Amino acid sequence: MEECQKVRVRLVRSVIGSNQRVRATVAGLGLRRVGSERELVRSTAVAGMIRRVAHLVEVKE
Repeated sequence: MEECQKVRVRLVRSVIGSNQRVRATVAGLGLRRVGSERELVRSTAVAGMIRRVAHLVEVKE
């Protein structure tokens, strides 16, 4: 069975001052507060969400 590629995403900047679309994207990634971290399965949807909020998150492959 093939191993799923994972990506680790951590919120490093606050969403205060961001528009509603950015806030919804951060929530969609499962991040709640600064410092929260999630391990997600790499997909095109997740990659697009990370790209939209790249100024707020830190990504570890």
